Amino acid sequence: MRISRRELLLQSAKAGAGGGLLQKSNGLLALPRQAQETGKKLRIVVTGGHPGDPECGCGGTIARYTDEGHEAILLYLNRGEGYCGQSDLKDCAKIRTAEAEKACEILKARAVFATQYDGRAVVDAPHYEEFSRLLLEQKPDVVFTHWPTDAHRDHRATSALVLDAWLSSKKKFALYYYEVAEDTLRFSATDFADTTRVAARHRAACYAHASQQPDKWFPLQVEMTRYHGLQNGWTQAEAFFRVSQQERNVVP
Repeated sequence: MRISRRELLLQSAKAGAGGGLLQKSNGLLALPRQAQETGKKLRIVVTGGHPGDPECGCGGTIARYTDEGHEAILLYLNRGEGYCGQSDLKDCAKIRTAEAEKACEILKARAVFATQYDGRAVVDAPHYEEFSRLLLEQKPDVVFTHWPTDAHRDHRATSALVLDAWLSSKKKFALYYYEVAEDTLRFSATDFADTTRVAARHRAACYAHASQQPDKWFPLQVEMTRYHGLQNGWTQAEAFFRVSQQERNVVP
């Protein structure tokens, strides 16, 4: 009998539930105790190889942060120049920039764009320095980026650029990796965010990227959020790997 990916995810989640490996959480990722006590508002930066990546992997968590009054910035490595469906390539940057801005409006976030080109990411000394300056200009408290072994080279480049910025800043901000539908390979989670009540906004932000045909990839992302929800006793959840060694705090 052939087992579908959906069935495999559900069976795995049910088997792991209650095993003591995964913990339920009720607050926000990387919200230090002092910030809880003082009510400090955090600045969250979610980086992505293309417009749509942060929304796909972290859309629910972004919505949770902004709903609680924190500031969210979506930092894209490029403007998606390499593909925009049936439209002419020369129009892709304009089309996908507009889609990103629409998605950010839905999530109550702000869009920032680096200067690289879709599908031609460069990781060398000048680009490390350029990206680090741009990221640190945002003065982040928490940064989310791609899993280092994602299938897409732009994702891997973004991950490397962010890690270098984190190290060169002497680990100034909390750092997390996130997963994206079919692109993320052998992901391992340490923290989870309950995104049940913001699932509709997560979907709306992803579907703002109409040129990327979200019907082809968003359903798989939902399978993943449902899987992580089952692991934690929620309906839907997003998963993250915590790189920073800061005090762990509860997730949304």
